[in-house]
Amino acid sequence: MVKSSLLRKDGNRERNLFGVSKAPSKSSSSSNGSSSNVSPQKDPQGEADALLFMQIFIHLLKSNIGTGFLGLPLAVKNAGLLVGPISLLAIGILTVHCMDILLKCASHLTQRLQRSFVNYEETTMYSLETCPNPWLRTHSVWGRYIVSFLLIITQLGFCSVYFMFMADNLQQIVEEAHFTSNVCQPRTSLVMTPVLDARFYMLTILPFLILLVLVQNSQVLSIFSTLATITTLGSLALIFEYLIQIPRHSSLPLVASWKTFLLFFGTAIFTFEGVGMVLPLKSQMKSPQQFPAVLYLGMSFVIFLYICLGTLGYMKFGSDTQASITLNLPNCWLYQSVKVMYSVGIFFTYALQFHVPAEIIIPYVISRVSENWALFVDLTVRTALVCVTCFSAVLIPRLDLVISLVGSVSSSALALIIPPLLEIATFYSENISCVTIVKDIMISILGLLGCVFGTYQALYEMTQQARFPMANSTSGYT
Repeated sequence: MVKSSLLRKDGNRERNLFGVSKAPSKSSSSSNGSSSNVSPQKDPQGEADALLFMQIFIHLLKSNIGTGFLGLPLAVKNAGLLVGPISLLAIGILTVHCMDILLKCASHLTQRLQRSFVNYEETTMYSLETCPNPWLRTHSVWGRYIVSFLLIITQLGFCSVYFMFMADNLQQIVEEAHFTSNVCQPRTSLVMTPVLDARFYMLTILPFLILLVLVQNSQVLSIFSTLATITTLGSLALIFEYLIQIPRHSSLPLVASWKTFLLFFGTAIFTFEGVGMVLPLKSQMKSPQQFPAVLYLGMSFVIFLYICLGTLGYMKFGSDTQASITLNLPNCWLYQSVKVMYSVGIFFTYALQFHVPAEIIIPYVISRVSENWALFVDLTVRTALVCVTCFSAVLIPRLDLVISLVGSVSSSALALIIPPLLEIATFYSENISCVTIVKDIMISILGLLGCVFGTYQALYEMTQQARFPMANSTSGYT
């Protein structure tokens, strides 16, 4: 009982920190209003609700548009020009449906338990507490631990990918600076030997990111979020402006090999990064009943962007498509600035993504040392976690393979496997229909198959890379 009460109390604390990390623009007064069981009064002019609706919409877009988004052209290449967009649409629909399941389970549990909010981890734990299986009820707390572990792995995996992304783009910018021009011409294939390995640039970025994650002030994090949003949207506008220009490649394969399709699955599911943000974002809305509308509108727009970028990017660059589409952009100052802007956005987003595992791990570690050592341990753990993400990137400097691996291992579990099982556990005692049970089992099995085979293929490609090292991804174009 003591452990359970601590978990619940800790869950409320995590909710506020998690919300700040991704949606820091929410004021404290609004947060208090959202945590009340009484519905907030409407603003007489309706301006506040409209603003909050748009803020949540933007945060939902931001949480799903990261480095994986720029890897979608390569994902479509791995699936085929026809199979890729169709599969992206199918995975998107399944992911949004699972988000809706998670919302429904959390809402049902908050009413049953008279709670104002439950996060993903608590939803899993409380669902298992009410399921018909005695063993699962007894070990329900392990559901919370498993989801927390997956969130940590996923978020730290994002951070490792950020290291690779920034290093690849920084390497290309620096080593091409001496012949960057004002005329934007398409890149031509030309194998080059990089002056410095991408790992050097990762180690160069490391101290700056260590200093960044030591910042814990919510107001500063809010500024970071704003800067990341502005630079990301600006660079995306320029990327799409270039992609809609002609000419494009013709006679591209409509269907790719099944082995590369497994890599596509990992990349695609990695790109839907926002499943862990659904419940915190809903809790921050002044009118939570509007959140399903925001979710469906926002995710429909996200899926549309995914399909457009993946398809247009692959049609534009064909077999030369790189792990990040920024590496395919022309070597002129305009598009070099796109890499700078997106890298700046990813740099600040690193602190926001890092905040999630930090607030799960650090309180646990600090609780085991004396108060005099609390600050030292806090700073040490933060530094160590950043170094872990950096060294993971150094060990496997293939951006596409790490994206596929993280997506297959943890993102698929959080997005496709767990939510359908939660629906069965939560509503089984309330006469859930057999059709719903079969549907949920099929979605979970599909997610599990993608997890197992996608992980195998990503690890296989990594072992092949170790045996036959490839040139760095920035070295293939000029």
